Amino acid sequence: GERPYKCSECPKAFKRSSLLAIHQRVHTGLRAFKCAECGLTFKWSSHYQYHLRQHTGERPYACPDCPKAFKNTSCLRRHRQLHTGERPHACPVCGKAFAQTSNLRQHQRTHTGERPYACTHCGKTFTHSSNLQLHQRTH
Repeated sequence: GERPYKCSECPKAFKRSSLLAIHQRVHTGLRAFKCAECGLTFKWSSHYQYHLRQHTGERPYACPDCPKAFKNTSCLRRHRQLHTGERPHACPVCGKAFAQTSNLRQHQRTHTGERPYACTHCGKTFTHSSNLQLHQRTH
């Protein structure tokens, strides 16, 4: 379709002037949404709405398979992988599959030997941040 509303800062164009105005916040830095509770400001309504749930505790995205509910759709989607057994992230070295990319990254350290978490007291290094936290209790 035709996109007559062109951004003066980049090549993007839009069907409606209101969409152009929203897009231009990328360039202007305008943060039109302000939280009355804590004063934080946001460029995007969706980020503002998500932030408000930090104060209200609202969890509008319910899992259809169990009683759990979530603050956003991405958390619900990740949770649903527990029910489906979906493991879309496979290790290129050994083929072991994981539901989340963060778990794959942690696993890959078993192949690379990377130990990115170091104790500031003694210098001992760990593959997982949780292991570092447990270790730090010993100091």
